[in-house]
Amino acid sequence: MLRYIDHKLMGRGQHGWLDSHFHFSFAEYFNPDNINFGALRVLNDDQVQIDEGFGTHPHKDMEIISYVVDGELTHKDSMGNESTLSRGQVQYMSAGTGVLHSEYNHGDKLLRFLQIWILPDGKNYKPNYGDYRFKLEDRREKWLPIATWYNNAENDAPIKIHSDINMYASIVPAGKSIDFKAGVGRQAYLVLIEGEATVNDIRMKMRDALEITEEAVQITAGEESHIIVIEMEKWKSEER
Repeated sequence: MLRYIDHKLMGRGQHGWLDSHFHFSFAEYFNPDNINFGALRVLNDDQVQIDEGFGTHPHKDMEIISYVVDGELTHKDSMGNESTLSRGQVQYMSAGTGVLHSEYNHGDKLLRFLQIWILPDGKNYKPNYGDYRFKLEDRREKWLPIATWYNNAENDAPIKIHSDINMYASIVPAGKSIDFKAGVGRQAYLVLIEGEATVNDIRMKMRDALEITEEAVQITAGEESHIIVIEMEKWKSEER
């Protein structure tokens, strides 16, 4: 089963310094029928102006992945970590028992990044942080493993999180195709970060998303397309 999500119908947060598209209920956007998709609780497409950002704030019992689309993201946290990431690079933070952090754009152009929160498989894990400076070409015309569950020995993604998910990224040149399959008992959330593409017979534009449940898809790029997929255990309908 496929369900298309038009980015123009997503929740929005517009505050001058910050312009966000909310894939799921977050902040001022609340829809009781759109809280999560399986373990995927938050996916915000954030644009942050120069010298602006999110001041120091707390998190607890959440697995958080930040995927930089463009610009520079500077992170600082209460565990002593401080780093700046650029296009195609990824950071991960397991909030666990509790952590404080800030995220800023100290670069010289607009920052765009995906803020992804994933529900953990337990509570009170020890907080953890890591960042990975993936090369853009490592995802060209193939799926680059980004993140996976600690208990998944079959996926060599460098980010290991406390949730049964697999996250991949790809860049597909114009006119080329790539396949993806969500198998029995699995579902996936696909985001077209950049470009235009057709997924099976569904035409997608930049920022659109697609829910994939127990189905195989073929993604054909109309123009060069930058894609992420978060694949996970299928939850019962009452758990959504």
